[in-house]
Amino acid sequence: MQSLGKLLTAKGAKKSRKGREENPHPTQLARKGGGSGVCPHVTLPMQADYSVELGREDETLEFPWATPDGRPQYHDLKRNPEAIDEIEEAVHFPELREFLIGVNAAASLLETAKCDAWASTEIHPEEEIFGQPWKFGSYVDCLFPESSARYSFADHEDLIKRLVALLHHVPDIPASAEFLLRRCFYHEGDDLREGFYLTCYVFGFGADEAMARQQWGIALKLVGNALAQLGRDAARR
Repeated sequence: MQSLGKLLTAKGAKKSRKGREENPHPTQLARKGGGSGVCPHVTLPMQADYSVELGREDETLEFPWATPDGRPQYHDLKRNPEAIDEIEEAVHFPELREFLIGVNAAASLLETAKCDAWASTEIHPEEEIFGQPWKFGSYVDCLFPESSARYSFADHEDLIKRLVALLHHVPDIPASAEFLLRRCFYHEGDDLREGFYLTCYVFGFGADEAMARQQWGIALKLVGNALAQLGRDAARR
């Protein structure tokens, strides 16, 4: 059920709602402490937030998706986990591979549809609080495996609120996570039914690409752990 962002778009870049072709999505996280003149050595809490993007011009997903030539293509990792070796980004980025395996595990509340990972020196104003010149980021599109939950705005919003709340208690690292609630069009036989999905953006920041990737990997694991915790909580109910 998977397609890394690269697998989804021609060669990588997932358009943001602003129409950018470069994958880095301008986070909407609130600044803590104001301004961009933060000392590079100041340790800040991991930034975590969510927003709702259901406007006419906002990003949407058609699921399952396909490209005319079949490359890239969607892989159902929830039901066929061995297909992860067909996903280019999962091969190149072990951190992302581990995250995808966890999100698509049987006990997980979610499954994945697309993703990508990239490095960039384009630091947006909202990200200047970290005081670092490099960032490494990823996005993963996630959705509920159960048909009924896919069409519930309340279920999606409740999940991301609880997820963000958990991430507010993780160790302080130069990283951010943002969860966007978006519109998805699900194929059901010959019908196309409107529902929802989540896009998970995770960024790590550092003095160079290697350090930014290291922080990204830690942040991605923290997000994966939080999702696993929500799965365990749901199983106990």
